[in-house]
Amino acid sequence: MYSEHNAKRARNCKIVATLGPASSRPDQIKALVEAGADVFRLNFSHGSHDDHRQRIHAVRALERELNRPIGLLADLQGPKLRVGVFAKGGADLPAGKLFRLDSDPAPGDANRVCLPHGEVLQALQPGTDLLLDDGKLRLRIRRTGGDWAEAEVIVGGYLSDRKGVNLPGVVIPMSPLTPKDRADLAVALDMGVDWVALSFVQRPEDLIEARGLIGGRAALLAKIEKPAAIACLEELVALADALMVARGDLGVELPLAEVPGQQKRIVRQARRAGKPVVVATQMLDSMVKAPVPTRAEVSDVATAVYDGADALMLSAESASGDYPVESVATMNAIAEQVERDPLYRGIMDAEHASPDATSADAITAAARQVAETIGAAAIVTYTMSGSTALRAARERPKSPILCLTPSLATARRLAIAWGINPVVSPDAVNFADMVMRAVGRARESGLAKLGDSLVVTAGVPFGTPGATNVLRIAKVE
Repeated sequence: MYSEHNAKRARNCKIVATLGPASSRPDQIKALVEAGADVFRLNFSHGSHDDHRQRIHAVRALERELNRPIGLLADLQGPKLRVGVFAKGGADLPAGKLFRLDSDPAPGDANRVCLPHGEVLQALQPGTDLLLDDGKLRLRIRRTGGDWAEAEVIVGGYLSDRKGVNLPGVVIPMSPLTPKDRADLAVALDMGVDWVALSFVQRPEDLIEARGLIGGRAALLAKIEKPAAIACLEELVALADALMVARGDLGVELPLAEVPGQQKRIVRQARRAGKPVVVATQMLDSMVKAPVPTRAEVSDVATAVYDGADALMLSAESASGDYPVESVATMNAIAEQVERDPLYRGIMDAEHASPDATSADAITAAARQVAETIGAAAIVTYTMSGSTALRAARERPKSPILCLTPSLATARRLAIAWGINPVVSPDAVNFADMVMRAVGRARESGLAKLGDSLVVTAGVPFGTPGATNVLRIAKVE
């Protein structure tokens, strides 16, 4: 039986909400779903494995209660590059001063500090810039010696213990998976997460390494947060199952004025490839402490929706803020309003990716055109792996997409994708059964009513993955 919670959202863009101290109880998680959350993020930079396990159990129990697939995304911390400690807790570094970074673990002073990352010291070259403490200080390397480097302070300030280090434009010869990440990944996969978000991605080999460890047990999302990743974006898009515009570190390592343009570039490239893309970081940051966002934040969220992003993500707003439910409800309201704007539909229609020379792409491209011509209430896709539904989403159709799949894992993964309403349903056995199931599920899900038309795509022989080759128009009777 399908509950009212299975009704279609009044928007196509999805919402990813991070779980944390402010949103761990079952009643809090349910309130977030009712406010509009489609996918929950588990931030493995914080919290214990037991904390995450309890949150996953609560999400899965809610999923059963609402009979609605909910996605779970495990976000791995990745390497955290930091300086060591100072004898006095920190030091003033005025502009023009020479300052040494080395491998000596002794507490630092106004002249030197430990940089406990041999790979970083080896990667430094004269002329390399280092950003410290989220970019508040800038150093430029003048001399190197293997296990030490001497830098000139370009932008000075106070540097305290264990502040972060960023190296824009430098590919550091280190894996994005630390021992902690490997342990977290094993636990997350055992817990049954649907997506794994990989931090510190610099090159295609990073995704290949992660996919080998995941072994098909979850889908892989690449976080684009380093200039090195942007330099090989096309290869990363091809290798990943989804992407995230991680604007936090990206805004540290790139000039801030470049971030909006790169955001649009990443979103567009992912859309063309039919890969879900998430826009993240500080979207409604003021709502951590305030019940309403700033006007600039509303515009920021709206811009990502107008760009056609698959999903928007809330971090501290839902994890540790004072107004987690209000943050989700606000993001939901903004997305709904944008998608009602005639300008939005014009933007979506202005660019459709050229279909590949395959029957599946030809069918899904045709499905959008047929649905628009006849005013179909929904496009219904039968899929095992989810690829057919993602092809349909790439078209950004006016009609909602109802994805019927016998795989609960596929339904959960598709919860992050634009416009897809995933429903677990046995595969069709013949053409009559295909139409009957499509009509029945469309009515039960609130997507269609008596007299409406549906556009249905499937693969023959039925039950064959990746064989979409049939398009039918069905009448809801």
